[in-house]
Amino acid sequence: MITSTGNGQVKYLIQLQGKAKKRKECQEFVVEGHKMVAEAPKDRLVKIYASETFVKSNPSYMEKLNFPYETVSDNVFAQMSDTKTPQGILAIVKMLKYTLDDMLKAENPLIVILENLQDPGNLGTILRTSEGAGVTGVIMSPNTVDIYNPKTIRSTMGSLYRMPFMYAQDFEDTLNQLKNAGIMLNAAHLEGSVEYTGADYRVPSAFLIGNEGNGLTDRTAKAAGRCVRIPMCGQVESLNAAIAASILLFEAKRQRK
Repeated sequence: MITSTGNGQVKYLIQLQGKAKKRKECQEFVVEGHKMVAEAPKDRLVKIYASETFVKSNPSYMEKLNFPYETVSDNVFAQMSDTKTPQGILAIVKMLKYTLDDMLKAENPLIVILENLQDPGNLGTILRTSEGAGVTGVIMSPNTVDIYNPKTIRSTMGSLYRMPFMYAQDFEDTLNQLKNAGIMLNAAHLEGSVEYTGADYRVPSAFLIGNEGNGLTDRTAKAAGRCVRIPMCGQVESLNAAIAASILLFEAKRQRK
């Protein structure tokens, strides 16, 4: 049993939890909770860590994992966890690389494009919503929050393992590649000329969602083939990015059905 925070494995895991640079350098990230650990693809699992109490209380769960694990004393596990009330189990998982071709190979692509999103919870929720709406891939600008941020990972509820995603280092060039591939770019914009229900998303489509505070940059909005708006009542100026994405994606899902 690991009983010291001075243990090398513990130090490494804590670094992965707290530093995006370390995650990128090692191409590994940490997932927490019984659901996220159980759903992790076995071929990408590196190591599982479970608290002493969790191991004693969940023998059948540990047996079903069918994967080597390290038992950690409860107080040390609390230091390793990113949550205030740890479930008692976490794992290190290898990252997986996706390409633009992975997202375009579907018969009728539906893509989400995020520009400079900063809230980890929003990103995670959009990834989860994207899976539910049948999205074929999520593309992010270089300044979008780290998708392997622990808060983002928790918000995805497992969709991180199944939804193709990528950071576009040359964001403008990626938009051009999508247009050249026949993808209709729909910018979510407060001044959109078309209400979101009045546009046709049955063709290969993408939705561009901007930063929580500033929306899409003018350059990106102009690159879109169409700007769509979600009409609102009262004095509300805009919607949360994840909520707006959900409305647009499920309208596309409805039309495609």
